[in-house]
Amino acid sequence: MDIITLEVKSRGADISAKNVRNEDLIPAVFYGDKKENKNLTVDYQTFRRVFEKAGGNTVVELDIDGKEKVNVLVHAFQNNPITDRFSHIDFKFVDLNKEITTEVPLIAVGEAKAVREFGGTLMQSRDTVTVKCMARIIPHSIEFDISGLEDFHSVVHVSDLKLPEGVVAVDDLELTVASVVAPRAEEVEAPKPAEAAPAAEGAKPEEKKEDGAKA
Repeated sequence: MDIITLEVKSRGADISAKNVRNEDLIPAVFYGDKKENKNLTVDYQTFRRVFEKAGGNTVVELDIDGKEKVNVLVHAFQNNPITDRFSHIDFKFVDLNKEITTEVPLIAVGEAKAVREFGGTLMQSRDTVTVKCMARIIPHSIEFDISGLEDFHSVVHVSDLKLPEGVVAVDDLELTVASVVAPRAEEVEAPKPAEAAPAAEGAKPEEKKEDGAKA
């Protein structure tokens, strides 16, 4: 397993989160499994690059002050509601040799016949699947093939996912992962009533005969 290392620094109780953010750093906390909680700071751009690779389900090795190394997951994070920048991070300790339950992103691959030939729209009902496995083998993502979606009745279920060895799905196996929705039927325009043919130029309108009148 490739380990991604992230250097962080301890943060004293006298240093406010606001001051940390003003220096382009992110306040963070480390905790878990009877470990002592530690307030940390991490460089904003460095964390952004690491998070793009690791997400929330890949083990990251925290290098704390160059003195201590611990394995963690990005358990939670907060964003500034205006700038959308990271404003706080929770790092949770993980034991690589213990089982863990986590969510893994799902990625569709291939081409659905029902989309290609019948004009349907692919609907991915789930973006993640919850799995259980040893922390050291958590998959970064799981791909699933949609080429079997041949018509509008075909469905990919959780049970159809090809999981790596040692990884077990926790979600209901009958949950729908993806399907193809038929295109909306085009509305047929109602025919307009036929218009009466215009009278020939100079022709007199036909006179209505009265009842009992002689021809």
